[in-house]
Amino acid sequence: MAKKVETISLIDTFSEFKELKNIDRPTMVSVLEESFRNVLAKMFGTDENYDVIINPDKGDFEIWRNRTIVEDDALEDENTQITLTEAHKIDEDFEIGEEVTDEVHFADFGRRAVLNLRQTLASKILELQKDSLYNRFIERVGQIVSAEVYQIWKKEILLLDDEGNEMLLPKSEQIPTDFFRKGESVRAVVERVENKSNNPKIILSRTSPVFLERLFELEVPEIHEGLILIRRVARMPGERAKVAVESYDERIDPVGACVGVKGARIHGIVRELRNENIDVINYTNNINLFIQRSLSPAKISSIRLDEANKKAEVFLKPEEVSLAIGKGGMNIKLACMLTGYTIDVFRETDDIEEDDIYLDEFKDEIDEWVIDALKRIGCDTARNVLAIPREELIEKADLEEGTVDEVLSILRYEFED
Repeated sequence: MAKKVETISLIDTFSEFKELKNIDRPTMVSVLEESFRNVLAKMFGTDENYDVIINPDKGDFEIWRNRTIVEDDALEDENTQITLTEAHKIDEDFEIGEEVTDEVHFADFGRRAVLNLRQTLASKILELQKDSLYNRFIERVGQIVSAEVYQIWKKEILLLDDEGNEMLLPKSEQIPTDFFRKGESVRAVVERVENKSNNPKIILSRTSPVFLERLFELEVPEIHEGLILIRRVARMPGERAKVAVESYDERIDPVGACVGVKGARIHGIVRELRNENIDVINYTNNINLFIQRSLSPAKISSIRLDEANKKAEVFLKPEEVSLAIGKGGMNIKLACMLTGYTIDVFRETDDIEEDDIYLDEFKDEIDEWVIDALKRIGCDTARNVLAIPREELIEKADLEEGTVDEVLSILRYEFED
């Protein structure tokens, strides 16, 4: 009765194996055979005289043992040899030196052998599943997936897809205003697949520029069809993004196609990204023009380019400076990210006042990075800085209060009697 139970348990194991997805038939047969051979080799010291036949369609197997016939008094190894007397019980025509092949039942080897086989199979199945998971998702890096929130932790969220695959959405890859509940469906892009010690981890992202690209591909048929190409993307997740697009068909307005009638196409993307404000602009190889477009809605008066160092000095009318910089310096930061250029903003003035002083002359007292931050908001002289309210300087230049106070103190000192 015990042997029957052992045999049934083995067949159940094969049935489970057979149901595994993404493991091809030859691999399945090979792993099953290898598992049997490993156990046989451990038991008898060799598996070379065994033929293992796997029947994956039926979910069963056969094991045949090959032994050489020897004289009754010459038997040395019962695993590889059989006596002439025993051979004649099978067939009276057998002679010394011939080979006898007979079927053996694995359950006859005992419970320990059966347990050993199940453990070996379980280990190999787990290894195959991990390999399969890694290989499938390494090919899906950069693609959008949908998964359900299974568990929420402080630093990451565990999600499960329709096939039960585990995925991680780290806090650092979530939009700042993201808030999810258990059971809620989440869309994200596969950022990377880690595989330390053959333990694959699928890492998702909602902050990646690629996520924004894929959402555009889903919402804008012309992008999916290749008629419009997304050339550059810059994002400050949950706040604002700039997307540069180009059309291969002169009849298609790439910006209009991406936005849609009354913003119909872009609204869905904005909602998915927690009301992230998205600017779509026309891409151009003319870097001068591209920088102008990237600083929209500000209107540029002139630009001075240093292409070797990828720097640009942009001159604007005083009323346009705040538009170019944007709230918290967001517009100019995105323009720098989009174009790959370091952009400095300057107010367009006729001449510097007689008693005014350029900020560069304060490099001994003020850190250069602080001066650069002030230049980016259009302040290239001391009086430019002093003309702006303290709170506005802190917000627009994105500087600490203490830093701004120190700068104001240094500059005011220069104009004291």
